[in-house]
Amino acid sequence: MALSKTLNKKPFEIAGRVIQPGERIQFDLPTANLFTHTPLNMPIEVIHGRYTGPVLLVCAAIHGDELNGVEIIRRVRSFRGIDKLHGTLVLVPVVNLFGFIHQSRYLPDRRDLNRCFPGSEKGSIASRVAYKFFNEIVQHCTHIIDLHTAAINRDNLPQIRAALEEPGVNQLAKGFSIPVIINSNLIENSLRYEAGKLRIPVITYEAGEALRLSEQCIVTGVRGIVSVMRTLGMLPSKRITTVRAEPYIARSSSWFRAPLDGMFRPLCKLGARVKQGDTLGVVSAPFSSEEVVLSASSDGIVICVNNLPLVNEGEALFHIARFEKAGIVENEIASHESNIEGDRLFEIEAIPPSRLEEENS
Repeated sequence: MALSKTLNKKPFEIAGRVIQPGERIQFDLPTANLFTHTPLNMPIEVIHGRYTGPVLLVCAAIHGDELNGVEIIRRVRSFRGIDKLHGTLVLVPVVNLFGFIHQSRYLPDRRDLNRCFPGSEKGSIASRVAYKFFNEIVQHCTHIIDLHTAAINRDNLPQIRAALEEPGVNQLAKGFSIPVIINSNLIENSLRYEAGKLRIPVITYEAGEALRLSEQCIVTGVRGIVSVMRTLGMLPSKRITTVRAEPYIARSSSWFRAPLDGMFRPLCKLGARVKQGDTLGVVSAPFSSEEVVLSASSDGIVICVNNLPLVNEGEALFHIARFEKAGIVENEIASHESNIEGDRLFEIEAIPPSRLEEENS
């Protein structure tokens, strides 16, 4: 999409704040209080460009133990080209502050925040946090990128999950420019579901493991967000010298679950192509010589692996996505990983600390 040449003459209003064209501000959004009267404030940064364009929300840590997205947003806000922004960028690095502080997926009421939208002004803490975030932030945006990792003790291959049939979503998903897109159904009361009802396109970036930082997942996420911003006409296009991955869409996926209790040893890695009958791993009984070889029940690409060796019968061990041309997807994944590892002169260049201090003063 071409950059708008129309000067932005209107201030941007969000959560009771007014941001002038060319201005960037940080503020805390009050959401709820704990029983100690300790406030759970949500940190927000808004960068309002000098030219008209979309309003892109990038948010992370809806599940408080998912950390890669927090670091991704930290690097995006320091992107040197951000001063050329067309439109508005809204950054929320930690939606679930309580979970982030306590290294937990949940809020005090043990509810999953991503199943509480659009929330309730008078509900539980999770409902009130969801209500504030949805009404004060989400409804003021035109596009959303929601950053996640796998759950605790699982590792996700970098991937986009999106309901591609929804208006505008396909453009966002492909604009992220990574090899794997999962065409994923909307789950009721999730951010994607409720924002979709307002015709706001949302994609979810899933990469890495809870409570861990992965440099490869972080760099892939930063690149993807910048690529989406260029696709939306928010940043100038730039000639890319490295090979950009061609996204491939998985129309279905399935979990392979433990057939018995025991010690689990995976024998295939993330991004690997498997065929029906291939060995995925082994589960062995800890106090006997019994050992069961786990064989793939279908062809596909491994997009998630359980990292915990101790498993009970029925627990998810591998998530396998099915593609029409799995061999090509496997090659694209390997090429993409090689580019990330080998590109030390990556285009994201940090703003000097002195300049950041000036901008935030």
